[in-house]
Amino acid sequence: MTRFGTLFGIGVGPGDPDLITLKAVKTLQTVDVVFAAASTKNEASLALSIAAPHLRHDAQVVRLDFPMTRDQAVLDAAWRANADTVAAILAQGKSAAFLTLGDPLTYSTFGYLLRTLNGLLAEIPVAVVPGITSYQAAAAHTGRVLVESGESLAVVSGVAPEAELEAVLGAAQAAVILKAYKNMPTIRRVLDRLGLTQSATFVTRLGHEGEAVFASLDEVPEKPSYFSLILVRRG
Repeated sequence: MTRFGTLFGIGVGPGDPDLITLKAVKTLQTVDVVFAAASTKNEASLALSIAAPHLRHDAQVVRLDFPMTRDQAVLDAAWRANADTVAAILAQGKSAAFLTLGDPLTYSTFGYLLRTLNGLLAEIPVAVVPGITSYQAAAAHTGRVLVESGESLAVVSGVAPEAELEAVLGAAQAAVILKAYKNMPTIRRVLDRLGLTQSATFVTRLGHEGEAVFASLDEVPEKPSYFSLILVRRG
C-alpha cells in the first residue's frame, strides 16, 4: 500500500514578504518539494519569490503551469496533468507545499487542485496553512474598518454577473469586491445605482511595485491591474 506524503496548501499573503505567517515559514522549512503555480504567460511565480528565503536548501521546486483561458476542456486537462504531477511526487512519500498568494481557500488555484486530487486519490493527506488575504491587508493599509457590531461582510467577485453583483452589494452593510480588474464599467454602474460610489475605496497592487489607493472611482483606469480590489461600507 502506497504511503503518501502530505500536501500542504500554503498561503504566503497578499504580496508584502513580511506578511507571510510564522506557521507558513515553519512548514516551508520542513517540506521536500515546493509547487509553484504560474500562468503559462509568465516566467516567474510571485508566491515563490515570497517563499524562497524560507525554503530548505535542498528543497525541490516544481513549476505548475496553468493556462489563462475560459476553455473548460483546456482547463480540465491542465488541472489533471498538474494533479498527476503532484500525486506522483506525494506517492514517493515526499511532503510538498503548494504555494498561493493570499489564502489557499479564497479564490485560489489550490481549491481546483484539491478537488482534482480528491477525484484521483482521496487518501492523500492534505493540510492547509491559511494566509492573510488581500482585503485584510487593504483594510489595514487604508485604516478602513471592514465590519463591526452586528454588520455583515460580503466578499464578492467583480466578474460576477451584473444582477448578482447588485443583489449582493445591495443587501450587505459592507463588502469587498475582489477581481476588480476586469469589469470596472459594470462595477461603477452598480455602485452608482446603489448610491455607494462615495463609500468605495479602490486599492491596487498592494505590497507590489505600483501600489496605489484611489478614494474616487473616477480616477481608476478602465483596465486596472489584476491585483485590484474595492472596499465598500455603507455610512
